[in-house]
Amino acid sequence: MSFPHFDLDVRPILREGGEPFSAIMEAVAALAPGQSLRLLASFKPIPLFQVLGARGFEPSAREIGNGDWEVIFTPADAPPEPVEQSERTAGAGDDWPEPVKELDNRDLEPPEPMVRALQEVESLALGQTIAVLLPREPVFLFQELQARGHRWRGAFERQGHYRIVIRSGGPGRGRA
Repeated sequence: MSFPHFDLDVRPILREGGEPFSAIMEAVAALAPGQSLRLLASFKPIPLFQVLGARGFEPSAREIGNGDWEVIFTPADAPPEPVEQSERTAGAGDDWPEPVKELDNRDLEPPEPMVRALQEVESLALGQTIAVLLPREPVFLFQELQARGHRWRGAFERQGHYRIVIRSGGPGRGRA
């Protein structure tokens, strides 16, 4: 059975200075199996290509005029790689220590929440943890943490923010 595209226009959110990532991820979660997402944005959302690519979607983008873009994210044949998800949601039964510090980065403008989180985690001793409250899911932070050899787990809290606990792989680990 074939479903029509799920249409999502994030241009109004962007015009108001908002961040459409959570609306996009909610739309992706609502897709029927095999259904595509048709996204309208005021720029070519290249970072989203990798995020949704990791979830098994292939982008097809075209400029539709006035700087606006239409991107259709179509489910790929291959299932998404589960590696990032398993790292982010490491089991509840593991022996992670309590965070030595909790940062509240919810009121900062990007990229400051990520920058502050990375500065703090790099100052931790091997195996120590830090908790960070963020206004949205930190997709780019996940990539940086992985590149630097750190582990994490996180989830959205009932209040709507994202809480991530980061376990240090060691001071400066993974830095060039």
